[in-house]
Amino acid sequence: MSVQAFERTVACPESAGEVFQWHVRPGALRRLLPPWDNATVKVGSGPEERLTQGAQTTIRLGVGPIGIDWKAEIVELNEEGTYFIDHSLSGPFKTWVHRHQVTADGEGASTLTDHIDYELPMGLLGRMFGGGFTTSKLERMFAWRHRVMLHDLDRHREARAAGFTGKRIAITGASGLVGRSLSAFLRTGGHRVLELVRREARAPHEVQWDPRGGTVDHAKLEGVDVVVHLAGESIFGLRWTAEKKRRVAESRVLGTRAIVDAIGALSKPPEAFVCASAIGFYGDGGEEVLTEDSDSGEGFLSETCSAWEAEVDRIRSGVRATKMRLGVVLDPGGGALNTMLPAFKAGVGGRMGNGQQWFPWVGLDDVIAAHHRAMFDTSLVGPVNVVAPGEVRNAEFTKTLGKVLSRPTILPVPGFALKAAAGAEQAKELFLFSVRVAPKRLQQAGFEFQYPLLHGALMHCLGKQR
Repeated sequence: MSVQAFERTVACPESAGEVFQWHVRPGALRRLLPPWDNATVKVGSGPEERLTQGAQTTIRLGVGPIGIDWKAEIVELNEEGTYFIDHSLSGPFKTWVHRHQVTADGEGASTLTDHIDYELPMGLLGRMFGGGFTTSKLERMFAWRHRVMLHDLDRHREARAAGFTGKRIAITGASGLVGRSLSAFLRTGGHRVLELVRREARAPHEVQWDPRGGTVDHAKLEGVDVVVHLAGESIFGLRWTAEKKRRVAESRVLGTRAIVDAIGALSKPPEAFVCASAIGFYGDGGEEVLTEDSDSGEGFLSETCSAWEAEVDRIRSGVRATKMRLGVVLDPGGGALNTMLPAFKAGVGGRMGNGQQWFPWVGLDDVIAAHHRAMFDTSLVGPVNVVAPGEVRNAEFTKTLGKVLSRPTILPVPGFALKAAAGAEQAKELFLFSVRVAPKRLQQAGFEFQYPLLHGALMHCLGKQR
C-alpha cells in the first residue's frame, strides 16, 4: 500500500463544542493558512458562510506560473459527533483524506486530533524522494495551526468573559496584512464583519466607501458595534517622491476624516472606534524610552501620524476612540519582514547603518489580539503603543533573524548606501531612526503578549517552531 498516515493531537483548554465551532465558523480556513506558503483561498464559501457538508474550496499554493491549485471538498460533517472530513479532488497529492476530530476531555477541556491519510504522486519514486519532506512539512504546518487555534480560543474566551459576543464590526483595510487576519479572527469568534471597499459593494458583507471623496454608505453602517479603521497606503516599496508622500498622507488623513464623519452621521453610533496609527509618531527618539505620554517628533512620518490622529480626536461624543500606534508588524505574508526575507534567505542580509538604533517590532497575532482587546476594554482610550515588550536594536534583530533562518548576517548595509538607494529622508525615517517604544498602556491593562520575545515570534511566524 502506498497510502501514508499523519496524525497530530493537541489538548485544548476549551469545550469540544467551542473548538469544533471555531473550525466551522467563517474565517477558520483563512486563519489556518501558513503565511510562509503564499497560500490563498481562490474559490470557496463566502467570508460570512459557515463550513457545510459538500462545500468545496480551492486554495492557490505559491504564486505566478509555478503555483498550483488544491481543490478539496467536505464529504462529512457531524456537529453532534464534533468531527468533519475533507478530501482532495485535485492538487499536489494523489489522494488526501483529512479527519478533524474533537473529543470532550472533561468539563471545559477537549482534544483535537488531525488525522490524514495521503498518497504521494509518482508511486515509489514519490515516497522515496518526498516522503520525509512531506512528513516534516505537515508537522511544521500543523504545529503552527494548533498554536494559532489555541491563541484564538484564548482571546475569544477572554472577550466572552467581558460580554463581547455576537457583535457587528466594520473594518476598513480588510484586504491588508492586519485586516485579512483580523477579519478572519473575528469571524471565528462568531462576530459579523462588514468590509469597507472602494469599488461597488458586491456582497451583503461589503460596504462601499470613497476615502478621498469622503463618502460612505451610511445605511449599511447603522447598528454596527465597533468600527476598525486600518486603511492606508503602504510606506514601503516606491521611493518617497512628492507624489508618494502625498498619497501616504492623504490616504490616512482623508480616509480617517471620512470614517469619523460617517460615524457622526449615524443615528446609533458604535461603542468604539479603533483606528490604526504608527510609532512613526515619535520620530527619532534616540535612547529615550517612549510611552503614550511622550510628545510627537519630527519628520514626515511624525507629521503624518499627528495629522492622522487629529482626525480621530474629532470623533463624536460617546464613542470611545483608541489610536493603535503599531510597531513593525512581523509576518512573512507582507510588510517589512516580507521585504527583508529574500536578502536574508540568500545570506546577504545584514544590520542597517551602525545597527544600534532601536527596532520596535510586534508579532501579527499580538497585533490582532491588541485590536480585539481595544474593542471591548473601556480602559483603552486614546493612544496605545502596539509593540512587543522584548525590545531589540537593529543589530540584534538582524542576528536573530539570521539565526532562525540558519543564514549568515555578516554583510552590513552602510547608512550612505541606504540613503543612496531609498533617498535620505526615507532611509533615515524607515531604517536609521532609533525608536525605543514601550507598550505601557497595554501592560497596564493586563494584556499578555503571545510572543513577547523576538526569537519566539520569528520562530512562530516563519514556521520553524514545532
